[in-house]
Amino acid sequence: MNGRPPAGESGLRRQAAVALVLLGVVILAMTAFTTPWHVLTGGPPDPARDFSAAQIARAEAFDAATSLPSYLSLALTIVFAGLLLATPLGARAVGRLKGPWWLRVILGVVVITAIVELVRWPLGVWFETIVRDYGLSTQDWAGWAVDRLKNLGVQVFLVCVMLVALVALARKVRRWWIPAAAGAFALTVVASFVYPVVFEPMFNDFTSMPQGALRTNLLDMAERDGVPVEDVLVADASRRTTALNAYVSGFGATRRIVVYDTLLQAPQPEVELVVAHELGHAKYDDVLHGTLIGGLGAGLGAIALFLVFTPLRRRTGVTSITDPRAVGALVGLMTVGSLLIGPFENVVSRHIEARADVHALDLTKDPATFIAMQKRLAVTNISDLSPNAVEYVLYASHPSGPERIAMARSWAELNGVPVP
Repeated sequence: MNGRPPAGESGLRRQAAVALVLLGVVILAMTAFTTPWHVLTGGPPDPARDFSAAQIARAEAFDAATSLPSYLSLALTIVFAGLLLATPLGARAVGRLKGPWWLRVILGVVVITAIVELVRWPLGVWFETIVRDYGLSTQDWAGWAVDRLKNLGVQVFLVCVMLVALVALARKVRRWWIPAAAGAFALTVVASFVYPVVFEPMFNDFTSMPQGALRTNLLDMAERDGVPVEDVLVADASRRTTALNAYVSGFGATRRIVVYDTLLQAPQPEVELVVAHELGHAKYDDVLHGTLIGGLGAGLGAIALFLVFTPLRRRTGVTSITDPRAVGALVGLMTVGSLLIGPFENVVSRHIEARADVHALDLTKDPATFIAMQKRLAVTNISDLSPNAVEYVLYASHPSGPERIAMARSWAELNGVPVP
């Protein structure tokens, strides 16, 4: 393609706009259908009821210390995205690169990512220093740097795959947004499926939970819950953190429930409750539903790129999306899209996590242990016990610890169990 707007572009844009609206409706419908909007909640959360003044003060101090580097990192992300979308900065950086178009796209992603990361690296060091001061990190600096670079490498790899495919389609097909949307959906689904067995082992070693009463109880609980679980894995998280966590990832043949080895130091009933929560995610296929909605969202983003890129061409100094120099603008658009969708993802996530909490209580019928476990998680992880509205919107993918505790007390009242 020569960079001139193709004949009949307005007609193509109308078709893309119609597809964007229709796909948006499908995403909203799927999200509305799969999200548990009406989940049991408790009364007003009261941190002072369950946490000491010292624990509350420590959580507030940690939040205050980490907020500034976090907000500065967010601000830098927004500034860089703005520069890539409002100026020819990205085009100039990539324009110096040589080679075939696909190599220039790959190198462009690497160069732009490296520039952004070099500026943000000191903020990462600052944040890690605070985490170490509060005893949450057990890594040395070499391990921290390697982990950060690995994570960056995975992101760069996936973005390169997406953008090389996108530019290749745009060079061959006038309605490139159609195969691009389908490809974005497929890539999201495949990445989510293979992530547990391809990418997670890059960061942790996983072993089967040792034979014993805990393993037996967990597998029995999964069977009783009707959730097929062949194994429960333990991640060697203690080599980098003292935080407690567990999660479920993958779906189908790659679905796994993973607990941090740090969690195994907690009393067995509390570990069982954490796993019961994860069984709730597995039972309701939360990962699968999230992957499908995320894939549709990626497809929506591909169509949106087609619609919004044309007005940006002059401002960013590129002729068309087939120009490898357009990588900067594309990265900027992907960054803005991710920032905009984040708060909505958090709203959905908080409801899904609340349902998994209720599932854990329904399965174990032990609100006292549930509350003890939430207190342990909050204190050990130094969770924000009273997040302000901005942080709650931007970062909170789970209800706060006091919210979860208040819900457990409501569950106890509704189920005739002594209220802890």
